[in-house]
Amino acid sequence: MTSIAPVRVDAPVVPTDTVPQSRPPRGRKGVVITLVLLVVALFWISPLALLVVTAIRPLSDFVGNGPLSWPDTFTWSNFKDAWGIGNFATTYRNSALLALMKVPLGVLVSAMLAFALAKLRMKFRRTVMFSVFLGLTIPIYITIVPVFIMMRSAGATDSLLGLLGPYLAFGIPFEVLVLQSFFRQIPDEIFEAARVDGAGDWRIFFTIVLPLSTPALVTVAILDAVATWNEFLFALILLNSDANKTIPVGLLNFQGQFANNNTGLAAGILIAVVPILIAYIFLQRWIVGGLTAGSLKG
Repeated sequence: MTSIAPVRVDAPVVPTDTVPQSRPPRGRKGVVITLVLLVVALFWISPLALLVVTAIRPLSDFVGNGPLSWPDTFTWSNFKDAWGIGNFATTYRNSALLALMKVPLGVLVSAMLAFALAKLRMKFRRTVMFSVFLGLTIPIYITIVPVFIMMRSAGATDSLLGLLGPYLAFGIPFEVLVLQSFFRQIPDEIFEAARVDGAGDWRIFFTIVLPLSTPALVTVAILDAVATWNEFLFALILLNSDANKTIPVGLLNFQGQFANNNTGLAAGILIAVVPILIAYIFLQRWIVGGLTAGSLKG
């Protein structure tokens, strides 16, 4: 019998350029970048930390040891006193009512205008667009006197409803800018198919555009609510009675002629910004997603 010699099978040669290389270890450059970002983050959050420390220290300790020293004792009575001094029971209600009236109306008007500028064929579209965006270049400070004269002539001073006009006028341009950029990314084929099925512009807007634009609408609503909640200048000029004052104007109660209640003011500011902080913590992904959604071609 003849024996069959075993056949030698060589392992396939794998090109060296296809072998996955291990990721190089993080170098000194990455460590330096991390340390720089950590320092920037600490520097960025330091005002909030100082505000919290000031709010929970006695006023005598603040005056005696200085604002940058570590307090000897802590107290929570500043928050109780600040609630009464700042009249937050009233100012919270007024700010909330103003935001509930202004934000939905502003977002709706801005969305309709942005949709018309982005998707509808209309005369003088570019002229209207540039006129709206021109509002972004007008400083609010130079309009105080004309707005006050107009509101006083219309009998709309010292009223929350009187603030709606100025708030809408200065809020709509930015909202239109964000929403118009987002609406441009919606494919025109969707609208053409809807028109073939007999849908008009209003039906397309409410049944197609608004549902598809939820991230951008939520982002604009959040930013508009924050701006309305924090607005100070118009509220200071147009509101007189304590019954109609908003939160930023109510914080002026902590400033006296001969003394300043700095610890009470810090506690009042924390009370005022609690809703804003909660909104940013839970809705930050909507804010980032809505602002960046219209910057990429989808």
